[in-house]
Amino acid sequence: MGTAISLDLADDRPAAVLHELAEETFDWLREVDARFSTYRDDSEVCRLDRGELALADASAHLRAVLERCADLWTATDGFFDAYATGRLDPSGYVKGWAAQVASDRLLAAGAPNHCVNAGGDVRVRGHTATGEPWRIGVRHPWDPAATCLVLTGTDLAVATSGVYERGHHVVDPRRGTPAVGLRSVTVVGPDLGLADAYATAAVAMGEPGIAWLDRLPTPWRHAVVTDTARLLHSRTLPLAP
Repeated sequence: MGTAISLDLADDRPAAVLHELAEETFDWLREVDARFSTYRDDSEVCRLDRGELALADASAHLRAVLERCADLWTATDGFFDAYATGRLDPSGYVKGWAAQVASDRLLAAGAPNHCVNAGGDVRVRGHTATGEPWRIGVRHPWDPAATCLVLTGTDLAVATSGVYERGHHVVDPRRGTPAVGLRSVTVVGPDLGLADAYATAAVAMGEPGIAWLDRLPTPWRHAVVTDTARLLHSRTLPLAP
């Protein structure tokens, strides 16, 4: 899906066990890439978009993801739109969802202390190898070598959508033009797929997305950097000391 993924397994288990867990995790993420990538002509997403694959013949994972994208379209007043660019592209949900599933599988396999980082969308559980809560840096939207915030916790999903790497690539689906107003949106909550989609939708909304994020129910929290360099965040955001 055009992104790098890293995995930190912090449980004190034999190296062979950790290696197997890592391989299983990356096998899953490679499967997701093969199925959902918009860069691969043979992916299910591309074949479905071209009409070469009927939805009824698609995998259960693809059908489930498209159902969730439809739900998100409703929940975001149409600002999360898998067809915003004119073609099927559920990437704004899939990346976070894939990492969330990877984390859920690690937890079920007896590895409760881990960090999955999918291109800046991060799912942490438990503690680091030194017994400390995880620390998640939110990239500074103008300085790639710096952070604008550092979050900490033992059970967090943190997704950031921004325009600092690929420019204004998030489309406002109502206007059909690149969204402006928000330089970076970070959403924190219990599910990385939803956090990823909410962050994407807020960027698509522009500055009105700030008020929309404020209305999300607990436990969702957020941080926003506007195009004019204002930093706004929830009062209960889990900031590192």
